[in-house]
Amino acid sequence: MNPKRLIGLLILSIVGLCPAANEPFVSAYQSWANGPSKDAGFFPIAVWLQDPRNAVRYKQAGINTYVGLWKGPTEMQLNQLKSAGMKVICEQNELAMKNIDNPVIIGWMHGDEPDNAQSLGEGKGYGPPISPDKIVEDYSQIRSADPTRPVMLNLGQGVAWDGWHGRGVRTNHPEDYPLYIQGCDIVSFDIYPACHDRPQVAGKLWFVANGVERLVKWSDGKKIVWNCIECTRISNDTTKATPLQVRAEVWMSIIHGSRGLIYFVHEWKPRFNEAALLADPEMLAGVTQTNQQIHRLAEVINANPPQGKVKVTTEPSSIPVAVLARKHKDALYLFTVNMRGDPVKASFTAAGISKDTKIEVIDESRTLQATDSSWRDDFAPWAVHIYRIPLGV
Repeated sequence: MNPKRLIGLLILSIVGLCPAANEPFVSAYQSWANGPSKDAGFFPIAVWLQDPRNAVRYKQAGINTYVGLWKGPTEMQLNQLKSAGMKVICEQNELAMKNIDNPVIIGWMHGDEPDNAQSLGEGKGYGPPISPDKIVEDYSQIRSADPTRPVMLNLGQGVAWDGWHGRGVRTNHPEDYPLYIQGCDIVSFDIYPACHDRPQVAGKLWFVANGVERLVKWSDGKKIVWNCIECTRISNDTTKATPLQVRAEVWMSIIHGSRGLIYFVHEWKPRFNEAALLADPEMLAGVTQTNQQIHRLAEVINANPPQGKVKVTTEPSSIPVAVLARKHKDALYLFTVNMRGDPVKASFTAAGISKDTKIEVIDESRTLQATDSSWRDDFAPWAVHIYRIPLGV
């Protein structure tokens, strides 16, 4: 992330791209009759390319969407997902078009990571990425076949990291991405810093937030942004994300503008396991707890920002705390995350809060006391705090 950008995060004014706080809720999926739910309490939490036979277990973990189906969709896969109450975003193949009225299907997807160098076949090396023009052309064809569902495009780690060599001849060409984004309705990307093998990225969880923020900017806030979250060691022999890091990545994503999450749960080392999350009780419990919290607060996340500003300063100032503010019913909510793996103290100021207001720290069984519209709190490494502040009292 650009150092100047980091400095900008130290004192953060919340300026939403959403309508004013007193305007009614309008779903991001309003345009699609057969797309994702338009309910104010809906937040999509997905899993990437998983066998539908595990859909019930993923549902229990707070996941409500599958993204991708291996060699599918097939009739059996769609029936399994329907039985589990699971929705899917999948390829628009012949079988899918025969199921055009099937409510299980809520979106269509391009092939994965077209922005990366493309294989020329086993032993033949790699050619250039698929061009943005081709993605836009394919998008037009997918929409023509069914305009009632959104089209998703998942991009690679070049979204967040310009130096990603996996783009081949287009490495260090971020200018490609605004062009790719024209070929979708929902744009996503993946980068996995906790288990990354390159020192430029390894352990720097904020690359996740960096990528989300770039997609919001590159699309002028006109596309729906989702992103992928790591929760296994993937291919790293020695390191994998902890539940604390996964929780931090999740809230970094939401705070910076992501409106949908896709867990990547595959693992190749020490052996291949397509559903490694389900075999890791500690991580599964942490992911489930985080997902449940998101679902409980989905109406708040989807609400409009307050009209007043919220500011945060940190000690030491080199460690930023990111904030998302939402006004919901009679309260102001602040979603906050320590963007670094070091402890920090944060001071918050929010307009319209009386000096004696008690601030609830959600799901932490504690309250804070505001003094002159301000309060302070401690953040452990990668910590997340969610505040509820009553208004008009």
